[in-house]
Amino acid sequence: MIVITAPTGNIGRRLLSLLAEAAPAHGEELRVVVRDPARLPDGVRRRVDVVTGSHGDAATVARAFAGADAVFWLVPPDASLTPHEAYSGFTRPAAEAFADHGVGHVVGVSALGRGTARESRAGLVTASLAMDDLIAGSGVAYRALACPSFYENLLEDAESIREHGVFTDTADADRRAPLVAAADIAAAAAGLLLERSWSGVGTVPVLGPRDLSPHDLARVMTEELGRPVRYERQSLDDLRATMLGHGLAEAFVEGMVDMKRAKDEGLDEGIDRASRAVVPGTDFAQWCARTLKPAVLAAPEATGGR
Repeated sequence: MIVITAPTGNIGRRLLSLLAEAAPAHGEELRVVVRDPARLPDGVRRRVDVVTGSHGDAATVARAFAGADAVFWLVPPDASLTPHEAYSGFTRPAAEAFADHGVGHVVGVSALGRGTARESRAGLVTASLAMDDLIAGSGVAYRALACPSFYENLLEDAESIREHGVFTDTADADRRAPLVAAADIAAAAAGLLLERSWSGVGTVPVLGPRDLSPHDLARVMTEELGRPVRYERQSLDDLRATMLGHGLAEAFVEGMVDMKRAKDEGLDEGIDRASRAVVPGTDFAQWCARTLKPAVLAAPEATGGR
């Protein structure tokens, strides 16, 4: 029995699709924890056991983990909480339930940065790494999928790219860093959940095949979209003001700002691809052609734009 948390999110829905196809051949049953079962695809909903509720709730995870052998763990974003509450606070009931129900293996979505000089001052990333320690301390075999920023973050700029040919971030325009597609994280998780010969605690970096700077991203997007795209750097102060203006909690906003600052100082650049195994992922040009281009070229009303 494999339990999937956050099965309707950007990573979880892809993982659920992969496991729904592959699990029967491995003799595995699937269970999902979801707040709203109606958001599950009809064809999949009939093939999995559904536990309704939040996986941050002790009673819900007690039901979900009964009889489970493995769990996919992903903390949903919650901008109303402090980073510590959002990660370790949310995870604590599950960490206790792993031991209570004899769960043997857990695969979690986390972040790059462990072992770097910026590990302890990276905001949301620091909180995510503390969550890993909490899970590891529960006694399960644990693999943290250490991820950089997602390609999918660029979808938030689809309207700006369509209307103005501009995308924004806070990184130096020439700083190269790894990125990853959500589909590659799901594929890495599926492989670990289906083949559970691993033990102990470890980290699995999941990266795209090349480190890219914002200028590199702009060049590739220009080529793939067939229109000029340029990068505009946003200051951390402007980012803070924008997020606070949207009503996000100050502690969460500071966690985001600290993470962005740490990334621009090289937080994600501690992976030596040549000396350790990493999970290679989707090339950015491929992702642009398959995912970003349809979003940018879509009519504004189809994407919720103005």
